[in-house]
Amino acid sequence: MPYKHIPVMLSEVVHYLNCSPGKTYVDCTLGGAGHASAICKKIAPNGLLIGIDQDEEAIRNGKKVLKTYESNVRLFHDNFINTPAILSQLNISAVDGVLLDLGFSFYQIESSGRGFSFQKDEPLDMRMNLDSKTKAEDIINMAKEESLKKIFSEYGEERWARHIARKIVQIRKLKRIDSSKQLAQIICETIPKKAAFKQKIHPATKVFMALRIAVNKELEVLASFMDNVFDALKPEGRLCVLTFHSLEDRIVKHKIKALEGKCTCPPDFPKCVCNKKQVAISLTKKVLRPTKEEIEKNPMARSAKLRVAEKL
Repeated sequence: MPYKHIPVMLSEVVHYLNCSPGKTYVDCTLGGAGHASAICKKIAPNGLLIGIDQDEEAIRNGKKVLKTYESNVRLFHDNFINTPAILSQLNISAVDGVLLDLGFSFYQIESSGRGFSFQKDEPLDMRMNLDSKTKAEDIINMAKEESLKKIFSEYGEERWARHIARKIVQIRKLKRIDSSKQLAQIICETIPKKAAFKQKIHPATKVFMALRIAVNKELEVLASFMDNVFDALKPEGRLCVLTFHSLEDRIVKHKIKALEGKCTCPPDFPKCVCNKKQVAISLTKKVLRPTKEEIEKNPMARSAKLRVAEKL
């Protein structure tokens, strides 16, 4: 199956990245290369796009999709947390813009075979990077009940986290839980029918999302990335981040706010002593969301949030 993925908020991303010929950009999550293609078109003929993705399938697909711009593209099978090292490898000190799209591709759900979908019967893997050691199956079968409850409640904001964790521990004593369908069935049987009926989403949605976040350490990686990414930007360089989860958006929002360096001293202090320095300015005081028209065409865009900041 082709690597199918529709780029979210494409026109907004290209606009806010301020793409123009000759500039250098990093697409930290290449995915289906939809955003990358649009960026390449804008920066041609002598610009440079650096594409990164920890999913090797995405890199293989990117080489095909971006073949027209082959001389303007450098692709890396890696985690975006290693962006500074990748730029150093290319002898690039700073770039004009960085895009981070934290969305999940249709291909990974439908065709990766790694158990991302609760509607399929696949091995319970959920690794974005197959070189990583920990699988979802390992967490489900080895983590303590309290740890499972914490993952489901904190990462998935699942109301029935404790009940689900307890049920998993009970069942795994009898047989190993090793498939996505098996886990989804356990969740569906655990959540009360009345509560499940009231939900607009499948009962297993939150737990599967929480597991994926835990397996790939997504929040820890994002927080570390946000601490260092502005060092890789030129003055007036821009960072665009697309999030699809409230916890992701919270991290991005707070990191940008910190970079704006607003004084935190009490108002009655005669002189600032916190010594906070402004490094960046937010270009999206109110988070941007996809239009109704885009959501109708691409329902996977419905939870997207775009935040943009510019380095001073």
